[in-house]
Amino acid sequence: MEIERKFLVKEIPCLDGCEKSEIVQGYISLTPETRIRKRDNQYYLTVKGEGDVVREETEKLVSEKEGKELFSKVESALIEKTRYLINIGSYIAELDIYKNRLQGLIVVEVEFETEADANSFVPPDWFGEDISKNKEYRNKVLAYKS
Repeated sequence: MEIERKFLVKEIPCLDGCEKSEIVQGYISLTPETRIRKRDNQYYLTVKGEGDVVREETEKLVSEKEGKELFSKVESALIEKTRYLINIGSYIAELDIYKNRLQGLIVVEVEFETEADANSFVPPDWFGEDISKNKEYRNKVLAYKS
């Protein structure tokens, strides 16, 4: 189960000392939502259910060989982004700075243990509009957008 909220970013905070990853991902299927992601040198196969703030998610680490084979089955455009992990109180914010055709898009996501935690979360000032329920900002939608 994944419980997360997603926001546009008004202002990028100081990223000094933040852990950073390079991500490339593509979608193999929309029904069910199935993606392959390369995060630095590791590959992950993920299947997500329907929903917005709360939805089912299964993620599995796969070998480089399996990852490359799965990338050959990608139907969508690839999404490339740099992800920074930022401590904000008791949470970790994942700040994604998109590249190439999505350059200029910057979002931040925060995952929660419970739906109550998600609902009571007060975002820091550098967070912008809450887009958790806006399907246009889903990575699967961005991957298929021209």
